[in-house]
Amino acid sequence: MFEIILFFLFLAWVDAVWEVEFTERKPLDKTIEEELTLTVSYLALQSVWAVLVESGISVKSVVAVLSFFVLAGKSKVASGHQRVNSLCAASVYLLLLRTPGSISNKVFHEVLLDTCLDLTRHCWPQDSEKKRKKDLKSSQTEGKRSRPQRKDSPEMEMEEEDEEEEEVHLSGKDLMRIRDAVALLVQSLLRLLQTFPLKDSPQTMIHCMQIFSNLLYFEPTTGKPAFAAEQDVTKLRSIPEMAFYGLQLLCLPKHGDQKESLRRVFHQLLYVILMMKKGNTGKPSLLVPSQTVLATRDQAIQFVCHLVDELKQLALPFLQILLQHICFQMVEKNEYRSHGAQAVGMLTSQMASEDYACFIKWLCNFSRSSKMVHRLFSVDVVMVLLEQPERRPEECRDPDLVCFLMHSSLIQNLLFARRMDESPTVQGHALNCLAQCLELPSLNATRAIHNLFSASETPSHTGVQSVNHIVSVFDAAKENLALLLRRVKDSKTNVRKAALQALLGLLKHDVIPMSWETLQTLSERCRDPSVSVKKKALQCVGDLLSVKPECSVVQKAWLQGVVPAVADSETSVQDKALEALDQVLLSQVKPYSAGCHLDASQRLMWELLGLLCHQCQKLSRYFSKAFTIWSKQKKFTPLFVSNLISHTEADHAAGAWLLLSKVVSSSSRLPHGKILDAWDKMVRSKDVNATTCCHILCVMGDIAVHLNEDTKERVVADLMSWLKTFTLPLEVISSAVQTLYQFGCSEDIKQTQAFLNQRCGELVSACESYLASIILTDNGAQNLDEELMVKHLHTLGVASLQCPAKVNKRTVLLVESVLTTHSEKLLPASLPLSQFKANWLPTRVRAHGVITLGKLALQSEELAQKYLPVFARELEVGTEVSVRSNVVVIMCDLCVRYTNMVDHYIPNISACLRDKDAVIREQTLIMLTNLLQEEFVKWKGSLFFDFMVALVDPVPAIVSLTEYCLLHLLLKKNPEMFSQHFIECIFHFNSYTKHKSYNKFSQSERERVHFSLKGEQYREKRFRIYCFLLEHFTDAQRFNITNKINQTILACFADEELPLDADGANILSETFNILSLKEFKLQTICSSAGAAAGEEAEEENMATMAKAVLQAAQKKVVSQVRKKAFIENTVPLIISLKNLLEQKRSPVLRDLVGYLQVTMQDYRNEVKEILSGDEQLAAEMEFALKIAEKERATVEQLDNDSLAGDGKKAQVTSSRSLPKPAAVLQSSDRLRSRCLCGVYRRLSARNRQSVKMNIEFK
Repeated sequence: MFEIILFFLFLAWVDAVWEVEFTERKPLDKTIEEELTLTVSYLALQSVWAVLVESGISVKSVVAVLSFFVLAGKSKVASGHQRVNSLCAASVYLLLLRTPGSISNKVFHEVLLDTCLDLTRHCWPQDSEKKRKKDLKSSQTEGKRSRPQRKDSPEMEMEEEDEEEEEVHLSGKDLMRIRDAVALLVQSLLRLLQTFPLKDSPQTMIHCMQIFSNLLYFEPTTGKPAFAAEQDVTKLRSIPEMAFYGLQLLCLPKHGDQKESLRRVFHQLLYVILMMKKGNTGKPSLLVPSQTVLATRDQAIQFVCHLVDELKQLALPFLQILLQHICFQMVEKNEYRSHGAQAVGMLTSQMASEDYACFIKWLCNFSRSSKMVHRLFSVDVVMVLLEQPERRPEECRDPDLVCFLMHSSLIQNLLFARRMDESPTVQGHALNCLAQCLELPSLNATRAIHNLFSASETPSHTGVQSVNHIVSVFDAAKENLALLLRRVKDSKTNVRKAALQALLGLLKHDVIPMSWETLQTLSERCRDPSVSVKKKALQCVGDLLSVKPECSVVQKAWLQGVVPAVADSETSVQDKALEALDQVLLSQVKPYSAGCHLDASQRLMWELLGLLCHQCQKLSRYFSKAFTIWSKQKKFTPLFVSNLISHTEADHAAGAWLLLSKVVSSSSRLPHGKILDAWDKMVRSKDVNATTCCHILCVMGDIAVHLNEDTKERVVADLMSWLKTFTLPLEVISSAVQTLYQFGCSEDIKQTQAFLNQRCGELVSACESYLASIILTDNGAQNLDEELMVKHLHTLGVASLQCPAKVNKRTVLLVESVLTTHSEKLLPASLPLSQFKANWLPTRVRAHGVITLGKLALQSEELAQKYLPVFARELEVGTEVSVRSNVVVIMCDLCVRYTNMVDHYIPNISACLRDKDAVIREQTLIMLTNLLQEEFVKWKGSLFFDFMVALVDPVPAIVSLTEYCLLHLLLKKNPEMFSQHFIECIFHFNSYTKHKSYNKFSQSERERVHFSLKGEQYREKRFRIYCFLLEHFTDAQRFNITNKINQTILACFADEELPLDADGANILSETFNILSLKEFKLQTICSSAGAAAGEEAEEENMATMAKAVLQAAQKKVVSQVRKKAFIENTVPLIISLKNLLEQKRSPVLRDLVGYLQVTMQDYRNEVKEILSGDEQLAAEMEFALKIAEKERATVEQLDNDSLAGDGKKAQVTSSRSLPKPAAVLQSSDRLRSRCLCGVYRRLSARNRQSVKMNIEFK
């Protein structure tokens, strides 16, 4: 049969196939094709070489026939049958090659062999692969930003579309047959590699490696693959297993240099481990980390480990290279970094200690790379390596490498060093990992963390050396903790969150002491501007409380952090705080009986409530808000209230009454009998805590509406007798009077007022009688009891608010007399309190007298009008701090009641922002902020500038409070507030009044001097204010304020509307310095140009790419508008001012040129175009910019050399998180300014025209 078939094969057809070197499929007669199909299938199952020998068939003809079927399977429109035939023909060809003598018979043809190998890719349908590629286009990671992808030609695209449309559908049965044929082909290839050397065909060997690498993903595998040196290919279960065996065979010496083979195999497996797909050209693309991809990655790592085990020293150098490439080609995505770090950990476990130490040494240098993702990945690798057992020093023969084996070295040299990284992402990740180190089982790792933050290390020296060592360790630990606390307040959100996590770890594991300063920092972050940081802080204080529930400082920090968060503006933060309070407090209320045992959770609850009753009473308002929310959710059932009441007899009764005071108002069914019993007991008791009394009084007031008249009368009688003793604490007096009001309250207003006039009128009369007995009698001084006097004054004040009709002229006169000597006449309004003849009453009594007088004034407009000038004058000349402090409170309260009347005295109140006493400054700031928020006070006169002066207060806490009030409370109500007042700040703080429009508001000489920041000694403070305002401008406001400065300042001096005298020169100089500030630059341009120096985004998706494109377009438009405005509006003024300043020989010329140079840095290639109106200035500016650039490059080189010499290149402290330097201009700006000024002076001394010519010639 063979002879007949081959007889019909024309010699010309065979020659033609060989002539095109198997690159084209020549057509064949249909009948012959069908016969050959059966023959090829038969040959695939028989001893091919034996058949050929017996038949005496021409090898050339057989190879041509096989190529006919092989090429048929390459087409995308090939049927399933054709594909199977193609794979079988390829298997036959490989079997022919494997047969001894194939070379001499000219069976081997490199092109045909490569085509046969490619069938594993061509015959298996690629639909699913293409779909995966399309899905991945949005998530592919680029090594660098914004590099456009290569586009195929339209012809190629059309051809691809046509092929996709014509591709045939393959059934499941077809796919199974194709899969078996692929397996047969791969087995044939493996048999070939076992006997046929590829030493002389390096390209074919490389092609085989690529084929095997692609086949690793062909199908999922189950179980752990076996990597034996000799295997029966028929027993290999899956195609990926065959592929791994093929890669192993390629590493045999007969296929070429083993080192080169290992290098290439490791290079192919690199992308499998990285979960990437690498084409022939271009960058590798990421694979979706599916189970198949992850399983293949794990098998590839195991295979590398197997090769290292087998080949030992031959493979170790390439293992080092593989590890370095994994590190270098890692992407920023968290999932890929995590898997990559795990791969590094598994591979390093195969290394001997000395090789491992060499890799760690390399990793130390790698961790200082300029690319952010490299530094980030080095931290991931360190965390994986720390989980491995620590290597023993004796395993390393090189003493210089021993230190790299220790876990402490990894923590200190790689992990902890990243705490000061220039990238916030790396900083945050390093701090997060630092906290995780304390959870590791390695004792040396945890000890290293302890040594970094505490001075618990045992000294190995003695005597003076020991003392010095302990001091240095203590100082280093103190500085490290201080740095971590600064990171908690960093400007970047993720850094703050990571620092909080690190701080939590140190506190949980007792690395640092539970000091209130540290815990306060933690609780303060619960009020962070960032929502995510607030949630993180809430989680941290909650975790710390669960670990240290018995620590009172932790309890206090938890309360200070969680309770105020109930009033947060963000709902999710509120919910988190409410959930924490519910879990720790409400859910722990269980019934109580004498002798019952309280578990740890219950003890914690009552201890927290005890703190709220005593040390944390300021949180009461926030705590009440929580109960308001809970009451709407109907959380307080009768059972809950009954359980609470059962605790009123216990030792922790104070906490129970606190909860009851919040709950009773929203509960309908209450056991009134138990509450009244507690009331009777309290009235009879002589030793009751004031806070508990207030809570019981609050409960009594809330249940008053449910009591009968007899009970009410009895309670009112108790209240009156209690109040008339005047022995109660001041806060109890206020609560008692409020409860008295609640017991007298009814639907009839007249009846209510009659009740109050009767009861509170009795208290007013009693107080009046006592005051008269002390003030109007000769022996009053001998009978004075200061505490009793204060309580009578306080009772008079609170009671008079309930019964204004019972306050008469005599009452007012007596209160006045507390502040001065006895007089039967009302005080004149022209004198302050302190200028009346001094009386013999103590300052504390006088301070309470002022408060009482203010309460009386609140009820009478006539009294308010009379006393306001007195109060205002007291603020100016008063000497008693407590009196003046109370006067501020009174005047602000009066402002709410009599807004128009008090408006005239707002400057007197705001003047207290510069008071010599910090308490008064802080109180004034808070109260004015409240009035501004509620719009009882407007930003008129000098009020805004008085607030600005508070920004440079000598007390940091007041500065911080001022920033909070301005940014988070006031600026939100008036976003234009800063920009509206900015230019006037320049004139006001320099006390310049010659401008026709600015700084013209009325101001007393005392106030003008008090708030003046004029002069060189206050320059730093002025610029701190300018910088603060500019930092919170929008770009639109920066742009507009620049134009406004041109029109209102520069133009006025250029037109000589403002004189260029000493004051004028100071204003103009300051203006140029302000315009030179980095805060004045448009953020749209700055952020796009240099956001996070040296940090490249290693991954992008479609959203971020679109955002980047939008930002680039926005930057271009803004730059063009800014340039046009600068040329049209600023440059003519600059040239005019330059000529004027040269003419007057003014030193301001130096500031003008300095500003111009800073601005021209953005237009360094367009100097002549922009300054075309003054060629001389353009030439000087070009020359100066060149000199400045050289100076800057020299300084940077020196800095880099210095850092490289110290090995701390990437450990430069970020200016972001440290306090701003005293000098406003950056060092580089000052350097440019000095350099330019020097050049300018030299140019002035020479013939400028000749210099200009030299520059042009050069």
